[in-house]
Amino acid sequence: MCGIMGYVGAQSASDILVEGLQKLEYRGYDSAGVAVYDRAHIEVVRAKGKLEVLKSRLDECPVSGSIGIGHTRWATHGKPSDENAHPHRSENVVVVHNGIIENHMELREQLLKKGFEFTSETDTEIVPFLVEDFLKDHDSLEEAVRNALRKVQGTFAVVVFSASEPDKIVAAKNASPLILGIGEGENFIASDIPALLKHTRNVVVLDDGEMAIVTRDSWKVTDFEGNERVRQPRKITWSRVMAEKEGYKHFMLKEIFEQPRALTDTLRSRVIESRNEIVLDEISYSQEQIEQIQRVMIVACGTSYHAALVGKHWFEDFSGLPVEVDLASEFRYRKPIVNDHTLLITISQSGETADTLAALEEAKRLGAQDLSICNVIESSIARKSTNVLYTHAGPEIGVASTKAFTTQLAALAMLALYFAKRRNFLNDESLQTQIHALIELPSSIERALDSNEEVEKLAQEFMNARDFLYLGRGPSFPVALEGALKLKEISYIHAEGYAGGEIKHGPIALIDEKMPVVALATGGVTYSKMLSNIEEVSARGAKVIALVKEGDELLKNVAHRTIEMPEVPEIIRPIVETIPMQLLAYHVADKRGTDVDQPRNLAKSVTVE
Repeated sequence: MCGIMGYVGAQSASDILVEGLQKLEYRGYDSAGVAVYDRAHIEVVRAKGKLEVLKSRLDECPVSGSIGIGHTRWATHGKPSDENAHPHRSENVVVVHNGIIENHMELREQLLKKGFEFTSETDTEIVPFLVEDFLKDHDSLEEAVRNALRKVQGTFAVVVFSASEPDKIVAAKNASPLILGIGEGENFIASDIPALLKHTRNVVVLDDGEMAIVTRDSWKVTDFEGNERVRQPRKITWSRVMAEKEGYKHFMLKEIFEQPRALTDTLRSRVIESRNEIVLDEISYSQEQIEQIQRVMIVACGTSYHAALVGKHWFEDFSGLPVEVDLASEFRYRKPIVNDHTLLITISQSGETADTLAALEEAKRLGAQDLSICNVIESSIARKSTNVLYTHAGPEIGVASTKAFTTQLAALAMLALYFAKRRNFLNDESLQTQIHALIELPSSIERALDSNEEVEKLAQEFMNARDFLYLGRGPSFPVALEGALKLKEISYIHAEGYAGGEIKHGPIALIDEKMPVVALATGGVTYSKMLSNIEEVSARGAKVIALVKEGDELLKNVAHRTIEMPEVPEIIRPIVETIPMQLLAYHVADKRGTDVDQPRNLAKSVTVE
């Protein structure tokens, strides 16, 4: 959540800052601001609302200068307002900050006694005052920031510059992402890579406990004690066009249609049909270590949690290992039974989800084996994991996750088969069947995307519904949960996902002619049970939208509307079922006129509790 952008060079800083912040809008925000050194002093311009409001203010009162910092804020301490927007400043220092300063009240009291006057409700405002206080002791900006951070407890990515040293920006990181962009005669700082791609492909991802000192012609990285660390920039291979809309109305729709390509990238060089093998060179566990694993725990949040629930079915079916799935936000506040015979799998698109990161650290402390599935290379979770399986989905800009979800599912399916082979739980013929299905997955997704036009018509019919109920069984149940989540995330319609067998235990009381019911009934051992569920809700007046396999005439006669998807092997069925669910949520939201890519109150990466 929140976006940071910093620049020092020869170009107009305000233009580059705003442009960079636009590339970070997907992270979610409620206010924005920039600070630029304008000849002899620092100008700060802030605004509640979207970046268009900030741009209007900059048009009215332009600021010139070639060094500055910018921020898009998602409120934690203090309501969205001009006063609470970043950057925050003292007389000579300006700061932007992501994260939470846990001891800010204590520090605020100390600073008030020293005569500092606060103008916001934020925890961030203590930082420029702390730095200013140390500058009075004739510290350099670098040393003043270092001393200030010694007083701070919590998580943070902070970027600071001062009128006392107007050619320099200092940045520091602790459990919140921060990246340097290395240019020629100019350098950049950002909270995520898309903000940098127009200007440079050479980046340095800061580790926790690291500080960067940046000028237009130089940069260095130190630890918080001032010891220099040797870091080599790495080259980003994403094309800029991968982070643009390519003619689609929204990033979310573009990313839905990118899924065949994204899944191909996830599976490439890992699923080897000619050898009847899943090859995961990233996994360092020996055969003996794999044999010693007695159970699997999968921990995640949000959409990644739904992927974990599908993964549970695959691991238990294919590898014979018992699996427990837990919400990371719950895992970290109980006393989980974890030991060195437990494999903990964490799943996070961004690799920065605070609760998931904390769960990983706790499980490792308790002795668990660990493995992470994530999309962002060198993210916090990736760096702290013993083994990492990257999904290679490319940048996902829309806040509502689409290609990240399906590539996570593909990664989980590969992992389950990888363990099945090494535990000798599947015979070669069965393994070959599953591997062939994964090879066919991208083309199956292509065929599922053909439902787009039909789904758009359904969206027109049901766009004004107040509530939706989603039903599924077996591995389709988590897809029902994900479908309901997508709809409420971006259309603001209340939606619930339920296991089909549970509707008589409460939800059936809600059924009437105003309640659309989306039923996932594409096959599998529970098909006849889902048919019964559909007849039950239809008898009570519900308008059933049934997701069915091609040629299912029986359900066409029972349901109010049907969406056809290709008949596919069981292992990939929940992945293919996901596509119409994403399209339905997208088209309903689009027709209701909501902000599809940046839904209210949501952020792409939940990097604080």
